[in-house]
Amino acid sequence: MQKKGKIYLDRQYEIGEVDKRIYSSMIEHMERVVYGGIYEPDHPLADEDGFRRDVIELVRELQIPMIRYPGGNFLSGYNWEDGVGPVDKRPVRLDLAWIAEEPNLVGTDEYMKWAAKTDTEVNMAVNLGTRGADAARNLVEYCNYEGGSYWSDLRKKNGAEKPYGIKTWCLGNEMDGPWQICHKTPEEYGRLALESGRLMKKVDKNIELVLCGSSNTSIATYPSWDAKVLEEAYDITDYISLHNYFSIVDSNMKDFLAGNIELERQIETIIATCDFVKSKVRGDKTVHLSFDEWGIWNREETANRAKWKFDWSDKNAISEGSYNFADALLTGAMLMSFINHSDRVKIACQAQLVNHLSLFNCIKGGKIWKQTIYYPFLYTSVYGRGTALKTIMDGPVYSCESYERVSVLESAAVINEEKRNLTIFVLNRDTEEDLETEFVFRGFEELREIEHIVYHDEDLEAVNTPENPDYVIPHKKAAGRIEKESYTTVLEKSSWHMIRFEY
Repeated sequence: MQKKGKIYLDRQYEIGEVDKRIYSSMIEHMERVVYGGIYEPDHPLADEDGFRRDVIELVRELQIPMIRYPGGNFLSGYNWEDGVGPVDKRPVRLDLAWIAEEPNLVGTDEYMKWAAKTDTEVNMAVNLGTRGADAARNLVEYCNYEGGSYWSDLRKKNGAEKPYGIKTWCLGNEMDGPWQICHKTPEEYGRLALESGRLMKKVDKNIELVLCGSSNTSIATYPSWDAKVLEEAYDITDYISLHNYFSIVDSNMKDFLAGNIELERQIETIIATCDFVKSKVRGDKTVHLSFDEWGIWNREETANRAKWKFDWSDKNAISEGSYNFADALLTGAMLMSFINHSDRVKIACQAQLVNHLSLFNCIKGGKIWKQTIYYPFLYTSVYGRGTALKTIMDGPVYSCESYERVSVLESAAVINEEKRNLTIFVLNRDTEEDLETEFVFRGFEELREIEHIVYHDEDLEAVNTPENPDYVIPHKKAAGRIEKESYTTVLEKSSWHMIRFEY
């Protein structure tokens, strides 16, 4: 007998408005993300500024609203002044985060040009490792002040007459981590973030600031770090950051496909921490969450980590590799988790955009190819905009090493009243059996199915490659059965779905 499941959805049970910025990404100066990724001036498709047009087209296709820049670990040793002014006069610096030479061919002004070409906002990060409040406030002045001051006039001299108007700013990167250049204690960082933020907001009162939260859930100071730094810097903080990456361990697929459960626990822990601090300091504002690094370690990167030399002879792009179909399924599940916490998660940056743990990869001098994880990100970004509705799932469960009861179903729903559309994203984690699933709607009348996209492959290890870039791609599925406020379809084993309705 075929397994069956149900998903309940009530139009009145709203979670919150989905902030489009949860479909953001990240670009860091490391390996081939910038040089050989977005920027390759001798490529046949390079534009007048050296940027690859095919990369720009894919960013637009993904409808990415914002990208975090310029790091990442790179940030904590970066002097932003090295990346402005005449390119031929810029210094080559040693990047101590990734043991590389940074040519500074792409800096603030070049990146802002690229952002304008891709229609993306910039989530700019300031160095609170080797630098501090003075460099941070100067960068805000350079980017956002109208004119008449030293740094704003220098921007004009460098070719940007109008201010960039960057709204979102990260106060450093992973400052709790001992791997970070000039990492801090929570007391040191909290004080530095507070004073830097105060100066930055004096230059531009309209900016929003992201405070560094814990860099992962396994570090010993999680989540006490978050509470301490937020208590110190609550007055200037609009968001606190979260980071997490996932990888499969010992081929444990059941654990891996349930990884978004850990993601949700992390979100809920930091929400509780923010609200505790709000009460403790007797604050009147709610601090929201910026999950500004999330993703999956691909197999090649995981394997190569043990081989890193960390010396100047290691010039390999060690973290480039391919994502398999199982990675795509977890990616889809994590995006659902952001939607289902849209009342507090306002920013999420997939890391990274290109070539490193990426949505797509570039061949030097050649073509571009999409990773398996590209597709759930694409469909969720394009159609997951509106108001998130709560879904309740009733179906088979399983137990695994890390979690006691895991629903084989994962789901999220977004209603767009303006377009009169309802979009449901669903994952079937069961690796052995299909699941006949009934969707029970309340508050909807005369739903009509627009399309049903299914992403399924019998081989969870299947990958796209430069030679076969369309090996694992989604396709349209036959319409399900609608009866009044009920919709029934079969969800293939190990499959991700997007089902769109109009009303």
